[in-house]
Amino acid sequence: MKILSLDSSSESASIAILEEDKLLGEMTFNYKKQHSVILMPMIDTLLHNLSMNIDDIDGFVVSKGPGSFTGLRIGMATIKGLSLGTDKPFIGVSSLDALAYNLFEIEGIVCPVMDALRNNVYTCLYTYEKGELKVISDYMAVSIEDLANLLNSYDKKVYFIGDATYKYKSLLQLKVNNCTFAPSHLNLARASSLGEIGLKKMQLGFKDDLNNSAPIYLRKSQAEREYDKKMGIKENE
Repeated sequence: MKILSLDSSSESASIAILEEDKLLGEMTFNYKKQHSVILMPMIDTLLHNLSMNIDDIDGFVVSKGPGSFTGLRIGMATIKGLSLGTDKPFIGVSSLDALAYNLFEIEGIVCPVMDALRNNVYTCLYTYEKGELKVISDYMAVSIEDLANLLNSYDKKVYFIGDATYKYKSLLQLKVNNCTFAPSHLNLARASSLGEIGLKKMQLGFKDDLNNSAPIYLRKSQAEREYDKKMGIKENE
C-alpha cells in the first residue's frame, strides 16, 4: 500500500510517499512560501522523481491541525481533491500527533508545542507505552503559564518539540521544573511521521468522509476574533 501524506499546518510544507514500512521519498520546505503555490508542484516533483503517477497512490494522509487556519484549509482541500479525483481513501491526522511521533520511546512526557500567539500554544501530552504513542490529554490551546502548571503536576521529565520552542524556550525553561528540548531538525511536523500514523490507521480500516472531515482549529481565527470584539462578544462565549 502506497500512501501520499501532506502537512501544511505551519509555515513549513512537507510531503512524503510511503510504502508499508518504507519511506520512499520526502520533501520539506520551511521558508516563507505560500502553500497554495508550492504544494501541487512539490507533489508533482516527488512523484516524478520516484517514477510514479498519482494513480499509483493507494491512499492519502493530511494534517488536520491544529495550526495555521489558511494552511490547514489548503492542505485539506488539496488532499480531498486528490482523494475524490482518484477515488482513493484519505485520513486526517493531528499535526501534534505527528510532532510527538518524531520522538520515540521517551521515558517521560512528550509535549509538542505549536505557536498560537499571545504566549499561547497548541499542545497535547503523550507518553510511550510498550512502543506505542499514547495520548494522555485533550488537544489544547493554552497559555504557557497554564501548560507549565499542568506539566509540573505530573512530576515527570518533559520533552518539548515543535516550532514554538524557538519562541518560548526561555519561558518554558523558567516555568517547567524538569524539561529538555528536541533538536531543531525534529521541530517540524514531518509528512513522513504523519504518513506512518495514517498508514497504520488505514491498515486497520479507518478512513475519513469527504463531506464531514474538517480541520481541528481549537480557537477562532483572527478575523472571527476581530468580529467578536467589534460586536462586544467575549472570547469564551
